[in-house]
Amino acid sequence: MRKEFLAPAVSFAVVILDYITKKIIQAHVHLMDAINVLPFLKIVHVENTGGAFGVFSGISNKIFISISLAAIVFILIYLLRTAKRLEIISLSLILGGAIGNLIDRVMIGKVIDFIDFFVGKWHWPAFNVADSALTVGIILFLLANIRQGKDSKNTQAQRHKGTEG
Repeated sequence: MRKEFLAPAVSFAVVILDYITKKIIQAHVHLMDAINVLPFLKIVHVENTGGAFGVFSGISNKIFISISLAAIVFILIYLLRTAKRLEIISLSLILGGAIGNLIDRVMIGKVIDFIDFFVGKWHWPAFNVADSALTVGIILFLLANIRQGKDSKNTQAQRHKGTEG
């Protein structure tokens, strides 16, 4: 897929999948109910008024909206400047996740979370498709930049070797 289409396609897919799954949860799972799926996974219906994993729940929704909008602008600028495929994919996932949660914040003033992953009594905070895309996107972005840093060091080392002899 060409660069011009890759970012919008990935971001759009995340936004649509996030939106549809949240609507299904709202329609079929009562608030605070849980459906056992696997021994380590439940589908729940949680409304998150805070940031990631419910942190900073006392902060105004307008601040979260402002931060989201600023992040979206930054990501779009970065996307326009990069040609590296892994960075494009990672930033597109982050963008789609940011937009997905922003839609909730603007429309209902909170974010719908519904995936409850746990081991024994230890529960990861509930999350959604947008959060998953954000997490995977950030990990891929870090890996792309670590790899780019190693490639840059190797190139510099080879240049240095070439000038010694």
